[in-house]
Amino acid sequence: MKFENILIEKSEQIATIIINRPTKLNALNKKTIYELGVAFDELKNDDNTKAIVITGSGSKAFVAGADIAEFSDFDVQQGAELAAEGQDTLFDFVQNLETPVIAAINGFALGGGLELAMAAHFRVASSTAKMGLPEVSLGLIPGYGGTQRLPQLVGKGKALEMILTANMLSAEEALKNGLVNYVTEPEDLLPLCYKLAKKITTNSSSAIAAAIRAVNANYDTDKNGYLVEINEFGNCFGTADFEEGTTAFLEKRRAEFE
Repeated sequence: MKFENILIEKSEQIATIIINRPTKLNALNKKTIYELGVAFDELKNDDNTKAIVITGSGSKAFVAGADIAEFSDFDVQQGAELAAEGQDTLFDFVQNLETPVIAAINGFALGGGLELAMAAHFRVASSTAKMGLPEVSLGLIPGYGGTQRLPQLVGKGKALEMILTANMLSAEEALKNGLVNYVTEPEDLLPLCYKLAKKITTNSSSAIAAAIRAVNANYDTDKNGYLVEINEFGNCFGTADFEEGTTAFLEKRRAEFE
């Protein structure tokens, strides 16, 4: 598929998705959400992609929010459908993707932009980044999982403060509150993300996928996370990666996973 609003680059088993609407501060409209969903699905099925970095074009914004003009005249049913479709197409899809996703937050990550970053498996922010969920200032609430994922990352109290005040956090405040894993200078943002991604690619893809499923189960009320962990742990013993990993350890060499 030819994309209009995103770019994809690949190097050494790492794919980079760049949201490319700089004149709109990379705002998420329905087409961009659809294209991102397609891109992640394609990369999911690419055996040569073992880690994904997602970022925004330019230096001002990761994603500065949703394209408000696109839904300003929606009614109740259309609003609910917008949220449900977006979560299914992109946000929940990313969270449950078995290829690790690192969000490189290079500027404003507001509204749907922060929700996308939170759906990633972890986050690295530029020192110039600003993050927030300003939806209540528009008469809305976060609709792409923000009310659920933000408390998981920063705690209920801080999440409610951020959502109810619509205030933004600086990169350092986001780090202090557990919203991001690292803060770097702008020029070091992608190099650090690639360093982390490269480390991921040296490990077992099947074990990484199992770990993601087990961790996510902890946040699914329909699942017993401990039982999922037991089953995933057991299943690892039947994989070629387990055989290679343990053999390499006993032979005192570096494992070479497929």
